Amino acid sequence: MKKVAYLAAALSVTLAACSPAKDNNESTASTADGNKNLYSLVDGAESRLDIYTPFTLTSDLSGFSENQKKMIAKLIDAAELMNDLFWRQAYPGDKATLLSAVKGDVREFTRLNYGPWDRLNGDKPFLTGFGEKPAGANFYPTDMTKEEFEAADFAGKTSLYTLVRRDENGKLYSIPYSEAYSEQLQKAADALREAATYAENKAFANYLNMRADALLSNDYQKSDFAWMEMQDNPVDIVIGPIETYEDQLYGYRAAFEAYVLIKDKVWSEKLAKYAQYLPELQRNLPVSEEYKAETPGSNAQLNAYDAVYYAGHANAGGKTIAINLPNDEEVQLEKGTRRLQLKNAMRAKFDKILVPIANQLIVPEQRDNITFNAFFANTMFHEVAHGLGIKNTLDGKGTVRHALKEHASALEEGKADILGLYMVTQLFEKGVLTEGKLEDYYTTFLASIFRSVRFGASDAHGKANMVRFNYFADRGAFSRNAEGQYSVNMAKMREAMNSLSNKILTLQGDGDYQGAAELFAKMGVINDTLRADLERLKDANIPVDITFVQGKQQLGLAE
Repeated sequence: MKKVAYLAAALSVTLAACSPAKDNNESTASTADGNKNLYSLVDGAESRLDIYTPFTLTSDLSGFSENQKKMIAKLIDAAELMNDLFWRQAYPGDKATLLSAVKGDVREFTRLNYGPWDRLNGDKPFLTGFGEKPAGANFYPTDMTKEEFEAADFAGKTSLYTLVRRDENGKLYSIPYSEAYSEQLQKAADALREAATYAENKAFANYLNMRADALLSNDYQKSDFAWMEMQDNPVDIVIGPIETYEDQLYGYRAAFEAYVLIKDKVWSEKLAKYAQYLPELQRNLPVSEEYKAETPGSNAQLNAYDAVYYAGHANAGGKTIAINLPNDEEVQLEKGTRRLQLKNAMRAKFDKILVPIANQLIVPEQRDNITFNAFFANTMFHEVAHGLGIKNTLDGKGTVRHALKEHASALEEGKADILGLYMVTQLFEKGVLTEGKLEDYYTTFLASIFRSVRFGASDAHGKANMVRFNYFADRGAFSRNAEGQYSVNMAKMREAMNSLSNKILTLQGDGDYQGAAELFAKMGVINDTLRADLERLKDANIPVDITFVQGKQQLGLAE
């Protein structure tokens, strides 16, 4: 049962949502929002306030011209606007009122979570006066049931880029993001267009103008194609409504986010050779032919970057350290995808989190197998693996994403993880991947499960890791000694890797919603032994994730 204060908030939001000129964040403050004395930490939440460790995002801009620096500053201006847009999608209340009612570390924790729910603790409320987070966040009316939604018939019902609201008669309808958020999207578009005037790379300038158009038109595919056609731009920005993880009701709606990136040319050149092997790896996937009949685009790009700004969904809770985009299935099949490895953020997680975890949970004799090169490769091939497998169900009824609904994101992350390890194995044995030993990649992979499983059941990556941990445990892929330390069994891990790959690809190709639900219900749980081991990490003060000190000042671009 939801708390009274939260029900009052939901009622206020729902009534406000009846006006097509407003989205929920423009409503009058709710009863809960209006009582500034209401908000205090729930029991046990104080220990969560220090689960993030700070890391400064910066990069060497000494080789850039003054115009390029002005361009980067404008890209950050555009990215910053995604923060407030994501707040409006994630939280069915008033951001300013909520933040004014909390102070100090609690306010900062609220900012990190874009609301009163702890993203790395199963979305549990950490402030009094709030019940469970709506599964549909603020994409749908908070009182809407699945039965009501599925019975309704209206334009834009399953669109990536619309909000679902009620009209004056209570009927459901959709409103495009470009209309609901027109004022801020116009500001973001203006910033991108001004950045384009400073760009020295013509293809990048063209992309910025097209992406600005997309923000205002709700049509993102043309700019996705333009983004795929860029090859040598030293600066990049990923911006707009992109991932659907925030919509845990259906996985239909995309959330606003942004990354501003500086290319690491040396590391990017090292990665370029791997893309040519994608067709061969697709053909050799451990699954029946019909589940790998699609051919990934041949224009796949692998590059490494310094991230200098994260915003919106990208900055909420656990931080992404690699990107595989675009998500549009048509663009993927025609052009492939771009895989962006965020090397500086990746290094921060390796040094500050993964190595300390390994020192606690991996047997001493295998700790030397925990290497940054293996962590980088496993993460990179996770993103590459998103392009493998199947995007459309075998029955011809549509995409895997629509068939699996709210389970699609977590299953796709599970696929990418396990196929990433499969790709590492194949390329290592072909002599293409030459750094270290295969044991390095497998042991680092196991340690990474412990890192990601701490993200909790509300996070798609965390949920996927719980499934994989339990699946591996059942098949003896690792063992645990009396001291609570884990060791990899190379042969059994390989067997488990192949059988789990087969299972996930089959679920996706069949569009098997019930099968995916059963997999997560059975395997997507933390058992008592693992929970106790994760508590040891907490007792050792190992952070769960990183948070960023970032902006123009950190780059020497402050006006």
